[in-house]
Amino acid sequence: MSNTIDNQAYLNMDLLRFTTAGSVDDGKSTLIGRLLYDSKSIFEDQMEALEKSSKQKGQDDVDLSLLTDGLKAEREQGITIDVAYRYFATPKRKFIIADTPGHIQYTRNMVTGASTANLAIILIDARHGVIEQTMRHSFIASLLQIKHIVVCVNKMDLVDYSQEAFEKIKEEYKKFSSRLDVPDIRFIPISALKGDNVVDKSEKMDWYEGSTLLYTLENVKIGNDLNFMDARFPVQYVIRPQIDEFRDFRGYAGRVEGGVFKAGDEVTILPSGFSSKIKTVELNGEAIEEAYPPMSVTMTLEDDIDVSRGDMIVKPNNQPESIQDVDIKICWLSNSPLKVGGKYALKHTTKDVRSSVKEILYKVDINTLHKIEDDKEVKLNDIARIRVRTNAPLFADSYSKNRQTGSVILIDEHTHETVAAGMIM
Repeated sequence: MSNTIDNQAYLNMDLLRFTTAGSVDDGKSTLIGRLLYDSKSIFEDQMEALEKSSKQKGQDDVDLSLLTDGLKAEREQGITIDVAYRYFATPKRKFIIADTPGHIQYTRNMVTGASTANLAIILIDARHGVIEQTMRHSFIASLLQIKHIVVCVNKMDLVDYSQEAFEKIKEEYKKFSSRLDVPDIRFIPISALKGDNVVDKSEKMDWYEGSTLLYTLENVKIGNDLNFMDARFPVQYVIRPQIDEFRDFRGYAGRVEGGVFKAGDEVTILPSGFSSKIKTVELNGEAIEEAYPPMSVTMTLEDDIDVSRGDMIVKPNNQPESIQDVDIKICWLSNSPLKVGGKYALKHTTKDVRSSVKEILYKVDINTLHKIEDDKEVKLNDIARIRVRTNAPLFADSYSKNRQTGSVILIDEHTHETVAAGMIM
């Protein structure tokens, strides 16, 4: 890889997670391949394999989509049917890409890929404009509280790089997107195949005065997307070294999911309600001044309190809601339909509880986000709002307030299959 970065600099770099979505043949995989290729993020052996595969397919140019279409079935059909993750970095930022499918039957795959994303790239074919899949993918991005959408109008080379074609699609999308809960929407005319406005500015679209896609990805501000107000620290592991030197050490390891924690802060432990003060906050064995999302740290407390995995450390005057009857908007991931009265394991942050489905309130039309109240059979890829009862309280925020403490998964206790991804309402 010719784009080398110092190891320590790499570890300290900002990370952007983004997902790509669009209709079949809109060029998602080619776009990602172009990003990796033009940003010099491909190893030499990958490049050689790419050239060989392209020649075997009888193509004169290198087929960049092969970089992400990893499954044999995808290569044969020329489509993406699974979530393909790719990692790359530039001197400014690290990236994790989720290339998600366009077919309606793979809605669950898009939800999976978008669930942790900071940004969504929505591809639109310049010849076809805004279509049903465009709206569905945009609605899912909005539903999952993704704050940034970049609309890439692709295949501009097939409409002679027409500004009129681009502006028409832009206005069409703006009209529809007024219903979305997305504060930051940007538009870029591109040709993934030719490389126009992906990494380098296009000479054929001098009428476009905005940034390239890579520049946008490198510079979009995501720091404010995390919740720095409501302090939340789910305990993942209790550290008790079994050696004489640290016989009395008791540390609580986990990831900060909200707010800021500092030594000396008063804290409350849930569910016990006991209070203490933070003695130290440590990262990689060294004391640090403060911890904030999404840092993984170890805390020690001044008092010897019984704290276990699944407990949550919070601030006394700012506590999450304690709930057992939980309203959840879910995407159903299983081939077996959801059953009222069905019992499922529920995982929330580091806490595992048992739950039963009390009621299916309504399903959601994924193309319009309208409620469907006369059909409550929830099958694979359906999105619905349900109410579950847990056997122990959850300490949760709404998903709109905190994506980490507002999300759950449901697991079939017999097959151990993850059957639903959910957002607490």
